Amino acid sequence: MASKHRIGYLMALSMTGFSFKEADTQQGILLLEFRSLNNRYLELQVKLDESLRSFEPMIRDLISAEIKRGKVDCRIYFKSKTHALDVKNVDPVKLKQLANSVDEIAKHFSHVQPINPLDILKTNEIMHDQSVDMNVLEQDLKKNLKESLLEIQLSKAREGEKLQKILLDKLKDIEVLVGEAKKILPVLIKDYQTKIENKFKEALIAIDDDRLKQEFLIFIQKMDIDEELNRITSHIDEVRRLLKTDGAIGKKLDFMMQELNREANTLGSKSISPKTSQISIDLKVLIEQMREQIQNIE
Repeated sequence: MASKHRIGYLMALSMTGFSFKEADTQQGILLLEFRSLNNRYLELQVKLDESLRSFEPMIRDLISAEIKRGKVDCRIYFKSKTHALDVKNVDPVKLKQLANSVDEIAKHFSHVQPINPLDILKTNEIMHDQSVDMNVLEQDLKKNLKESLLEIQLSKAREGEKLQKILLDKLKDIEVLVGEAKKILPVLIKDYQTKIENKFKEALIAIDDDRLKQEFLIFIQKMDIDEELNRITSHIDEVRRLLKTDGAIGKKLDFMMQELNREANTLGSKSISPKTSQISIDLKVLIEQMREQIQNIE
């Protein structure tokens, strides 16, 4: 099952979600509850009624095929419509095992309260309800499990939509800063040219074109940030593409934040102007804000 395709979303999914389903089947009531929280990898915890234990591998396979990251807590209960307290449904082998265990424990205590038979009848491990068709139960479980997974994915998609908007807004802010840096560069070169010419005149040194060219070359090499700005723009395009991609993209986005931060750091190290230094700082702040949000994405 690929419910993200059925949902119709091509966007980031949050790792936070919840779903609860109560299904009235022919044989009984199925209760399915899912809770999903942030986690670096998929951590799946499954709690089942004893009557559903044999289906655990199937349940885990269905969940892990759908959810790729997050701490997922799955609880599924089944309440049969048959007379669960019918003494004919008692499993004699398990009952004998229980009696032996109680006798063994009683040897170590001087006063032991007698066991209430009604409590034994309410114990799932002791009851053996042969009236439940396990094949039918499996089909009912699969159907409702898929519907519950679809519901939690819808819940995660709604949260993911909010995260996507935040990240796209941050990308626009980064683009504005990149644009400002590109506009500053020609102004800095012109200002530096004037500064060098004035220093030559103050020192009463004849301005030699070759010497000026050498000074400008050193200056331009030190502050050439076009490559960094172009890479930042390229990374922005890739992040936008990922945000519209189906599937687990959280790790890829986190990697892109590392790459963006690397370029912002290089931009700062090359800066010889307070304006470009401030742009580098502002970029790193925005990138860190994005990284914090990306920790919530599957």
